[in-house]
Amino acid sequence: MMDFIMVPLTTGIVFAAIYGLFELFVRRKERLAIIEKIGDKLDASAFEGKLGLPSYKGNHISFSSLKAGCLLTGIGLGLLVGFLISTVLAVGGGDDLFLSDGWRGWYRSDVAGTVYGASVLLFGGIGLLVSFVIEMNMKKKENK
Repeated sequence: MMDFIMVPLTTGIVFAAIYGLFELFVRRKERLAIIEKIGDKLDASAFEGKLGLPSYKGNHISFSSLKAGCLLTGIGLGLLVGFLISTVLAVGGGDDLFLSDGWRGWYRSDVAGTVYGASVLLFGGIGLLVSFVIEMNMKKKENK
């Protein structure tokens, strides 16, 4: 069924891989040539104090785990709420008011997909907003 796209797609992937390999080796040779060219002119004292890891003095707090945790909690809560809403709609038989007998299956699946998507996005966004508020409160306390 998809034969019309498989041949160009496969050809494109093969040529992109070959081009990527050639470019990788050419860049490596260029970098080595630049290092050899510069290596004679520099001494080790020029880099003193500049090549170390950054110092983490002070209270630098990373909030990435808080953001990820709040986002995943929001997504989980959104899935739970979406499941509850779609279960209530499926059991309650509320679709009798809207559509005829021929469209009930389509209506249920469409509503379930919309409810799941909307609740996941809504509660994921709420989770990120909660993490933002917590982060701002912690930074205010840190600056005081």
